[in-house]
Amino acid sequence: MHIGCIVQSNLYINMSKAKFEIFVSSRNSQYYFRLKSGNSEIILGSEGYVSKQGCLNGIDSVKANAPHDSRYEKKDSYQNYTFNLKAANGEIIGRSESYTSSAGRDGGIFAVKHDASSAEIVDLT
Repeated sequence: MHIGCIVQSNLYINMSKAKFEIFVSSRNSQYYFRLKSGNSEIILGSEGYVSKQGCLNGIDSVKANAPHDSRYEKKDSYQNYTFNLKAANGEIIGRSESYTSSAGRDGGIFAVKHDASSAEIVDLT
């Protein structure tokens, strides 16, 4: 029995430990966020932001748009499956990691949809 977990495609996702991490890139000194699922896998990453407030606004946008199926753009190529999460205006607000199957990619979307709204924010800056 897995308390606080859900099962999707034989993948256990601990919803209670999902988190957004905010960090600054040493390459360009911009702020980024990444959404990690309960198993610490990165399921969504952001573009660079000039300010921390811009990065926090990006997280708010992910939380607002994540529940909506229409906001996900699925990308397929040979053994490389990804997705983008878009705002209502069509702007990309998050990009997935690469998956080797469409089922893996769809599991990533499922995780973002269910984890983003309740994920805590951890500031690593």
